[in-house]
Amino acid sequence: MIADLVDWLSAALLLGGAFFTLAAAIGLVRLPDLFTRMHAASKAGAVGAGLFLIAAGLQGENWGIFARTVAGFFFLILTSPVSAHLLARAFVATGNRPDTARLRRRD
Repeated sequence: MIADLVDWLSAALLLGGAFFTLAAAIGLVRLPDLFTRMHAASKAGAVGAGLFLIAAGLQGENWGIFARTVAGFFFLILTSPVSAHLLARAFVATGNRPDTARLRRRD
């Protein structure tokens, strides 16, 4: 009974992770400039990867594995926005301006 519940919860987490990862991928392709693309990659990508981690931890059938995956999830959620912020600062520090961050479409 408990194993079935864990399997269903893991499946739901995997589907949620797939949704957020797909949203991040679509955001990387469809959004117009560097800053909005970094936002999509850092926020949605981190949540999607974190949900995958927690689902894997649930399937590990060990509290130690689950605790490490939850710690990895929180580490990912805490560090992803910081790295995106540092990338944006590096973009501006190299002499680029935010209004020149628009990327040309290949239509």
